[in-house]
Amino acid sequence: MLDRYWTGATRRISPEAPVPVVHVEQVEDRPGGAANVALNLAALGADTALVGVTGADAAADLLAERLSSQGIRARLHRRPDVPTITKLRVLSHHQQLIRLDFEQSLAPADIDPLPKLVAEALTCADLLLLSDYAKGTLADPQGLIAIAKTQGKAVLVDPKGRDFTPYRGATLLTPNRAELEQIVGACVDDAMLIEKGQRLRAELQLDALLVTLGERGMLLLRPDAEALHLPTQAREVFDVTGAGDTVIATLAAAISAGVGLAEACALANCAAGLAVAKLGTASVTAAELELAYRGGEWQPVLDRDALVAAAAAARAAGERVVMTNGCFDILHEGHVAYLQQAKRLGDRLVVAVNDDASVQRLKGAGRPVNGVEQRMAVLAGLASVDWVCPFAEDTPESLICAVRPEVLVKGGDYRPEEIAGADCVRASGGEVRVLDFLPGRSTSRIIGTIRDR
Repeated sequence: MLDRYWTGATRRISPEAPVPVVHVEQVEDRPGGAANVALNLAALGADTALVGVTGADAAADLLAERLSSQGIRARLHRRPDVPTITKLRVLSHHQQLIRLDFEQSLAPADIDPLPKLVAEALTCADLLLLSDYAKGTLADPQGLIAIAKTQGKAVLVDPKGRDFTPYRGATLLTPNRAELEQIVGACVDDAMLIEKGQRLRAELQLDALLVTLGERGMLLLRPDAEALHLPTQAREVFDVTGAGDTVIATLAAAISAGVGLAEACALANCAAGLAVAKLGTASVTAAELELAYRGGEWQPVLDRDALVAAAAAARAAGERVVMTNGCFDILHEGHVAYLQQAKRLGDRLVVAVNDDASVQRLKGAGRPVNGVEQRMAVLAGLASVDWVCPFAEDTPESLICAVRPEVLVKGGDYRPEEIAGADCVRASGGEVRVLDFLPGRSTSRIIGTIRDR
C-alpha cells in the first residue's frame, strides 16, 4: 500500500458545507501495509525481502523506489487490472481529519503469484512474516505456511478477519484484543481472555499467541507456561497508525537474531510505545529501541559497542555529540575547565580514556597512578561528561571513527591535521577543534611536586 499524507493549516470553515478548509502545504508519500513492516525491519538493521501485489501504476513505481532506497529487496507482482492500494490522510495541527481509500480486491484472478515468489525469497531468509490486511493478497496463507515449514522456517502472522483457521500451524499470531474476541467471543476479564486464547492457540497448533491490548500492553500465551503480561511502554499516544506493524517487525527481527520469545515480545512492546508517540506510519530505529529498552538513559561508563549505539541514539534525537580523549591520570583543575569548554560545543560529551597498558607505553614506568576503572569513575562523576569509554590502542582513532562525533576536540598546541581520528570526523561532515589548556596545570607537574616533598 501507499500511505499518502496531505498536511496544512486549518483556519476557516468551508462556505459550501460545515467542514474545515485545509490549505495543503506538504505532501508526503510513505510505503504502507506490508511495506511499512518491511521498513520497520530495515530500520532495525534486518536484511529484508518483501513480496507483495500492487497495481501497474505510478504509485507502484513510487513504492518500489522508496523501498529500494532503504535497502529492501522488493519482489512486487504488478497487476494492470487493479490500482495500487492508496490511503490518503488529510492532517492539520497534528490531527487526522479524514482518510480516503483508493482500492480494489487483490485476490488472484487465476494463478496466485505469491507461492513461487515466497519460496524463492525464503531460501536466504530466517523466517517468513505474513502481514495480512484482508485485501486479497494472502488468499492462501496455508500454502505459504507449508512452504516455510518445508524449509524449516518460522512463520509469524499479523492476522485479519473472523476466521483464523487459514493460519493453522503458524509459529506465532499477533491479533489485537478486538480481533481475538471476534473469533472466541467477548472476554469479561483477563482470566477468560487467557482461557479462550489458550484454547484457540491449541486448536490452531500455534507455538504462541501474542495478544496486543492497546493501552494495557500485551499478553503472551504459550503452551505449558504461565501467561506473560507486558504492561504498555507508551509515555504519550500521538498516533496509533502502524503500531501493529512495528510490533510484528520487532518480533521478527529479534527472533531472527536468536533472542528468546519472551524477550522478543518485551522488545516489541517497547518498540510499540515508541511508535505511537510518532505521527503516521513511522519506523523505530535500533538505537532508539536500545535506549528505551535500557530504561531511557545510558550508563556513563560504556564499552565500544554500547557507546556507538548511544551516540547513534543521541544523533537520532537531534543531539550533537562531542568527543575528546586522554589519559586523565590525576584529574585536576585544567582537566575540569577543558571538559567544561568541550561540552559547550554540543549536547553530549564523550571522553575516550587510555587503558593502563597504553598509558604505560605513552608515559613510561610508574604510570598510570590510577587504574583505568578509577579514572573513568572520576570522569563519569563530572557534570560536563556524559559517557566514558576505554581504548587499548596507542591512539583512539578506531573508536573515534566508529562513533563519528559531530565535533572532535583536543587540548594543547596540536594542529587539527595531527589529531587522531580527524580525517574520519571530517569525512562524515564533522569538525575538529583545538582548545587551550589552563597554563601551569598538568598531571606530570602534580606528580613531580609530590615526589619533591
